[in-house]
Amino acid sequence: MRRTWTASSIRRQATSLEVDGHGNLANWTIPGRWSPGIGGGMELAQKARRVIVMTRHCDKSGRPKIVERCRLPLTAPACVSLIITELAVFSVKPDSGLTLVELMGTATVAEVHARTGAPFGIELTGGAAC
Repeated sequence: MRRTWTASSIRRQATSLEVDGHGNLANWTIPGRWSPGIGGGMELAQKARRVIVMTRHCDKSGRPKIVERCRLPLTAPACVSLIITELAVFSVKPDSGLTLVELMGTATVAEVHARTGAPFGIELTGGAAC
């Protein structure tokens, strides 16, 4: 039997320019800068069952990439379910927002809080230490 893969049957992994506490994803353009276009990213982000964003916690200037509300044009609204950075892992629920579920390496809750531009709850799992 042959399996047919559709966007709704896969998990989509994406990088981001911004992601917000409601699961909105902005990963395709910065206004005023040249962009080759969105490609298939919008369709995949909108139709995938689960979108996991893997990104740096802050941009090159030190500004948070995890924000309260995306300022950049959205790729897809309320599509992100998990955010993984070099500091932490966040679960995202459109109705309740961000929840810190794991710390990476030697990161602390205080450090993650200082570098995150959105409020979040804390439900650390596993061996993560505060």
